[in-house]
Amino acid sequence: MAPTDFPPTLPTKPSILARRDLAASRLFAIEELELRFSNGAERTFERLKGKGQGAVMLVAMPDPDHVLLIREYAAGFDEYALTLPKGLVDPGEDIVTAANRELMEECGFGANRIEPLVELSLAPNYMNHRMHVMLASDLYEQRLEGDEPEPLIVETHAIDDITSLLAREDFHEARAVAALFIAREMLRNEQQTASWW
Repeated sequence: MAPTDFPPTLPTKPSILARRDLAASRLFAIEELELRFSNGAERTFERLKGKGQGAVMLVAMPDPDHVLLIREYAAGFDEYALTLPKGLVDPGEDIVTAANRELMEECGFGANRIEPLVELSLAPNYMNHRMHVMLASDLYEQRLEGDEPEPLIVETHAIDDITSLLAREDFHEARAVAALFIAREMLRNEQQTASWW
């Protein structure tokens, strides 16, 4: 096996020969792309495009050792799932304002401190959706009326015990799993750095 270049030489992006809207709903649009790749190969791709400003997901910590999770109906699976609070960014909102609003609507808390943690995608070959994961701390009680059709159940879990969450059948959203691991590692690194001083 021949050694690879580092950094690798990236191919030229394919040319978009044509775009067609196939369908649209209140939240999504399906777009068909006719593409020509740099080697001359032509293919038709379809992608799901989200409407709006993107979305936020929160790792909300009521104390240094715990995280808030919500149980909500997941229509894609027709079952209730345990996940992190999340929602769309409304027109005119920045991601911090949207994150605090969603936290108030879904968990009944606001946060004095909200900071970006990571940006995640889901199925990037088929979707242009990005999720801004935010770390929320220094929480205070504050509830806003949201658009949820029923009250959400809020649960508290130890952030160091992600393994027990993964053993549950109702905790399986990949973005929430990734967000918790990333938050836990960042917090551990911060604690280690602080202990050196």
